Amino acid sequence: MVNQLATAFDLYWQALRKTWHSLLRGWMTIVAVIAFLFVLIVAQQIAAPLGMAGGFLLGAVNALLVGMTLSLVEQSVSYAKAVTIRDVFDSFGQYFWDVIGVGFVLWIPLMALDMGTQQNPNGQLISYAVMLLIFILLNPAPEIIYQVPHDSPLDIFKRAYDFVLENWIEWFLPIAILLLPLVAAPGGLTSFFLLSHRVGRGAGLDFSQILIVPFTILASWLSSLGLAPDVAQYLILLLTPPLAVSILLFRGHLFASLSRSSHRQRQFASQLKGNE
Repeated sequence: MVNQLATAFDLYWQALRKTWHSLLRGWMTIVAVIAFLFVLIVAQQIAAPLGMAGGFLLGAVNALLVGMTLSLVEQSVSYAKAVTIRDVFDSFGQYFWDVIGVGFVLWIPLMALDMGTQQNPNGQLISYAVMLLIFILLNPAPEIIYQVPHDSPLDIFKRAYDFVLENWIEWFLPIAILLLPLVAAPGGLTSFFLLSHRVGRGAGLDFSQILIVPFTILASWLSSLGLAPDVAQYLILLLTPPLAVSILLFRGHLFASLSRSSHRQRQFASQLKGNE
């Protein structure tokens, strides 16, 4: 276990270094994410009075924005390529159908879950448990979409499940560290379940959640440091987009490293390094 953690922290250090270089090359992604947020806000205003049609419109806009974001992150992670304004426009439509497919496959069972839990006295607890399970098992779905060849949404689910089963300690430890102040705060477990419920519903492929998660992380960390609320508010607004992109880049580099090797291979390499 100690060797596994030591190997994991070595992976994190390497991923952090690569994330920093990717961020320097891909700073345009931060600008794009801010622009995408305004697009989403406008789409929400347009969709609000349209009922069910507005819901489908928002789903399409969300898939478009998430797909574009993943495409820009892919350029910095997989190709070590600087992101330009042209790349932002060229990313239009990328991974659109992958995001739509995952959302559609989840939509029907989640709709059935919502209907089935409405009259159940334990419905909310059941809903939270299911969303937490989705949050865990489908957590690497965004990275699988742009890094792993796949045939269908169900193939994405299977590959995400296999990856989590093989690498759950290394994958979730950074998430646990980032969420530590949130969970440790009064009512922290409730806040965590609310967050996992929101993220799980979209399998990490909801554009608003790409920003809500770092927003929540920043708020919990700044609150734990005792920063004045007014100052914290401005820092949160300023730092949320770069943190969101940094998290996506770090996840991408960590996923790539974990996918290329097994537990035994990493531990063996770590032992060889330690014996040198």
